[in-house]
Amino acid sequence: MKKFIFLFAGLLSSWVINSQILNYSDAALLFSDQQINGSARFNALSGAFGALGGDLSAADINPAGIAVFNDSEASFTLGNRNTDVMTTFYADPISNQNDYFNLIQAGGVLLLNGISDSKIALGFNYSLSRDFKDDWISSGISDISPLLDYYDPDFIYEFIDNQSFRNHTDGRNDKLVISIGSFNGDNLYLGASVNTHSIDFRQDAIVGASAHDANDNYLTVAEQARLDTQGSGFSIGLGAIIKPSHETRIGLAFESPTWYTLSEYSALWDNDGFIVSENAFDYNLKTPSRFTGSFAYVIGKEGLLSFDYNYKTYKNIKLKPTGDFTVENSDFNTYLKNTSSFAVGGEWRLDNLSLRGGYHFEESPYKDALDSDHVQGYSLGLGFKFNRNLKLDVAYQRDNHTGFHDFSVIDDVQRVELETTNKKLTATLVLGF
Repeated sequence: MKKFIFLFAGLLSSWVINSQILNYSDAALLFSDQQINGSARFNALSGAFGALGGDLSAADINPAGIAVFNDSEASFTLGNRNTDVMTTFYADPISNQNDYFNLIQAGGVLLLNGISDSKIALGFNYSLSRDFKDDWISSGISDISPLLDYYDPDFIYEFIDNQSFRNHTDGRNDKLVISIGSFNGDNLYLGASVNTHSIDFRQDAIVGASAHDANDNYLTVAEQARLDTQGSGFSIGLGAIIKPSHETRIGLAFESPTWYTLSEYSALWDNDGFIVSENAFDYNLKTPSRFTGSFAYVIGKEGLLSFDYNYKTYKNIKLKPTGDFTVENSDFNTYLKNTSSFAVGGEWRLDNLSLRGGYHFEESPYKDALDSDHVQGYSLGLGFKFNRNLKLDVAYQRDNHTGFHDFSVIDDVQRVELETTNKKLTATLVLGF
């Protein structure tokens, strides 16, 4: 039977429940999100590779790009993300900075030469589709504290000192792309991919409050909730790249929804450390599909400019069994919109040194989103070619967006404002063979 996080009455206050673990609608959005995580060259151009190909991470967008390779090669990428989450609750700002180190990408491509100039390429690439690691605290003072009201129903401790919420998340959404691409020797690249996805997500949420009475007697309470979600899914990709002229490239690609089978465990602990509720539940999730249109202009062997446009069908997110998720599935259609995003990137080569940069913009899927809720950022990078079979790429990415977290279903309690800034450094070693 489905867990009703927000309707678990009689044990915990409505404020505590609503400030705890993700509900199913928010989890569906989180598991549908994909970050720009790939090779350092891919990241340096903000992921604008739909019409370019020739990079293992490009197959995540357009599998036809795997056939652009002229040689077989392998690469792996390491990265560090610095995240600053500025929380504001009742005009009390707190800066939460953390660093997270990850394996970002690893894979290889095998080139099979065909008749004349035609060729077939087989690709295998792992990437960190979404990093769930995060940790932030918010704190402030309001005149309303449902948590204290629950533990102090007679209102003995009438002076509220502090209310706080800590949100700690961990885990990752991994993606493995197995792709095949072909080039007809003239002007057409075609490709297809089978993609497997793996989710491992954990959230620990702690809400606390403190108060005192006229005699300086103090009451401090805290409650904790945990959510563990694991599962796997699959999707398919199709793509084409056309060369109308020697300088221009046009790319078209489609990635199907990802069909996930997920299992979760949730638990709630009271102020004394006793489990007051726990539950296990299995469900299915269908994420949005993605359409990509791309254009690139290649300037001889010196440089290039590339542009990608993506369209994602967030209104088509579905949770199953449908009988358990009638409200959530209706809300997806009511409160979400299909989104547009774009990325632009450029590269210029100076002998064995490449200079790179990019910009990207991604709409929030919420219909009532503020302009600042949309994700936007820029990227920079360098490429070093030591010889035909050895290259090193580095990239820097920065993006920011805003959001909020509801502390309570009670309208009079303010929500926590969130301003998130991500700064990433990635390095890729490329080996030719």
